[in-house]
Amino acid sequence: MESALFYIVLFSILSGLGSVSLVGLVLLIPTDFRKVLLPCLVSYAVGTLLGAAFIGMLPRATELIGPKPAAYNLLAGFIAFFILEKLLLWRHCHVPECKTHKASANLILIGDGLHNFIDGLVIASAFLISVPLGIATSIAIIGHELPQELGDFAVLLDGGFSKKKALFYNLLSSSTTLVAGVLGYYFFDSIRWLQPYILSYAAASFIYIAVADLVPGLHGKAGIKTLIRQTALIILGIFTIIFISNHVH
Repeated sequence: MESALFYIVLFSILSGLGSVSLVGLVLLIPTDFRKVLLPCLVSYAVGTLLGAAFIGMLPRATELIGPKPAAYNLLAGFIAFFILEKLLLWRHCHVPECKTHKASANLILIGDGLHNFIDGLVIASAFLISVPLGIATSIAIIGHELPQELGDFAVLLDGGFSKKKALFYNLLSSSTTLVAGVLGYYFFDSIRWLQPYILSYAAASFIYIAVADLVPGLHGKAGIKTLIRQTALIILGIFTIIFISNHVH
């Protein structure tokens, strides 16, 4: 169990604080290269999110509560995330110029903090089941965090925040991942019965992010080369999860 705590803390830091720190480094990359890199990261994130949901989380939730309850929770989670996004409490915009995101910089920070807190619970729950599931889940989370944080950073700047202030508040909202991860570890016995529901709802969020937020953005650029590159990166993301699920012990 102590090793589980180590992994939970490590990947919670990488997911939350690490992603925000990388934003500062990515912003130093020349604009032309960044415009090529970001869509590649988004394509890869689609694969890791779908792989973690369908290969890691849903099968485990089905084992624990059965196929129908897991499916019902998945559908309920999908609808819940749709409603939350409509209310701008859970907006996963991955485009810095997103007009919807500009509605409220402060609301973005609240939504991001909530999102990261739930990510921490998901990471803790996954690692307490198995290390491979925990790593696969964490990679999926990290995969979409970087482009999301880039979008959030741009929104805060547009809302009047200085670069230092935007980075500080992004770090603050991302720290909830670590808080939730540690809480999830120590209070796991009390919420053990929630584990399959956390997994199925997390799977719903991963699928929703991939399908509703990321995939539409990939359609902005046409062409056979773009199609091949995006498809290859999505498949690579899926196979990353498969490899971890099968070979990491």
